[in-house]
Amino acid sequence: MKSTNAYASIFLLLIFVTIALAKKSGDVTELQIGVKHKPASCEYQAHKGDRVRVHYRGKLTDGTVFDSSFERGDPIEFELGSGQVIKGWDQGLLGMCVGEKRKLKIPSKLGYGDQGSPPTIPGGATLIFDTELVSVNGKPSSGSDDSEL
Repeated sequence: MKSTNAYASIFLLLIFVTIALAKKSGDVTELQIGVKHKPASCEYQAHKGDRVRVHYRGKLTDGTVFDSSFERGDPIEFELGSGQVIKGWDQGLLGMCVGEKRKLKIPSKLGYGDQGSPPTIPGGATLIFDTELVSVNGKPSSGSDDSEL
């Protein structure tokens, strides 16, 4: 009877340690969208099929920056929802207003998957992006706030 209780205690301890490590690592299983700044007015909003320009800073969960358009001063341009970027972006930028800033936490399955993108992004990596929608279909924000994230 005592050995059964000891095994149960060890098993429960292992479960708690596993949960604690999973939470500490910053990995997510579903797309998480955090709105960091929303402009006072939303003249232009991003929809599937729109041509968008986005500034971004991509990080791993340990804080390592692997890419940033801010430092280059050159936002990425692509057609939203057409598969030109990772799925986490195609989903996470929908409905975004020009001038809005979002933090996207993207699970591996909506990022680069198990294969990653060597050498900078390991397989199975959760990705964190600070994003700012610069324009939709060539229409920029009418606001003058050009501050970085």
